[in-house]
This record gives sequence, structure tokens and C-alpha cells, in this order.
Amino acid sequence: MKFKSPLLVVNDIEKSKKFYKDVLGLRVILDFGANVTLTGGVSLQTKESWKNFIQKKDDEIYFGGNDAELCFEEDNFNSFIEKLNDLNFIEYVHPVIEHSWGQKVVRFYDLDKHIIEVGENMNAVCKRFLASGLTAEETAKKMDVPVSYVQKCVK
Repeated sequence: MKFKSPLLVVNDIEKSKKFYKDVLGLRVILDFGANVTLTGGVSLQTKESWKNFIQKKDDEIYFGGNDAELCFEEDNFNSFIEKLNDLNFIEYVHPVIEHSWGQKVVRFYDLDKHIIEVGENMNAVCKRFLASGLTAEETAKKMDVPVSYVQKCVK
């Protein structure tokens, strides 16, 4: 068995394609109308077709459950945050936070209230700590990772 992709049910597939392109830079690689595959392996499915697939009524499909997310890492996190701040339609789950292991992340909703997480690339986190004067050992301890992970990140 092979896992293929996460699938998100959306109300308006055209608006969702535009959102994922404009906000996250994902491109359509397959478009079957009611189903679209984006770069990165994310699939979008229209609510209408999804209801038929799973034999449910309109009121049995829920959005905004706050129980899952799509995770992305960004090499230039600060530039991405500037881009988000310029978009007036982004609804944030929370502003930028820094997790205990040092990674900066932001979470926001897509148009159908699916949570999107964009985090600082972990290599950048390692490099940021090392540039601040921490040793590889101190960085590993702060990030709760093996020293070998830190060493691999900076190569």
C-alpha cells in the first residue's frame, strides 16, 4: 500500500485554487474539474462531488473543525510573514509564535477553514541558533534533537 495525498473538501474549487496559488505558491498539476491535485501532493475536491462519494447530505459536511492542518516549511519565513501581512483576507488561527524547540510558525485558515501551518525551515532554525553563538550541543539541547541532526542541518 502507498499513501497518495491528503484531500481537502472545498466549497469553491476555483477560489481555492487561487488561494493556494497566491498564498502558498502551489500550482495545479492535475485538474479534473471536481478534483484538483496541487504541487506538494495536496488534492482539492468539490463539496458537491464529495457528498456523492461518501453518500452524505449537505448538512453532514462540516468545515472548521480545528482538528487537523496542512504543514509547510518556508526557507524565507520572515518574507513569507510580510507577504501574509499584506493580504487583507487572511484569517489567523494565531500570530507568529516560537515553539519550545525554536521553530517560528504561523497558522491561518484557508477559505473553507482548513488550518494551514507555515513554519520556519528547521535548517534555518539550527543556523539561527548557531549564529547567535550557541554551540552545536547547546542547539541540539534547545531543539531537543540529536547533535547529529544539527550537524546535518548546517551542511
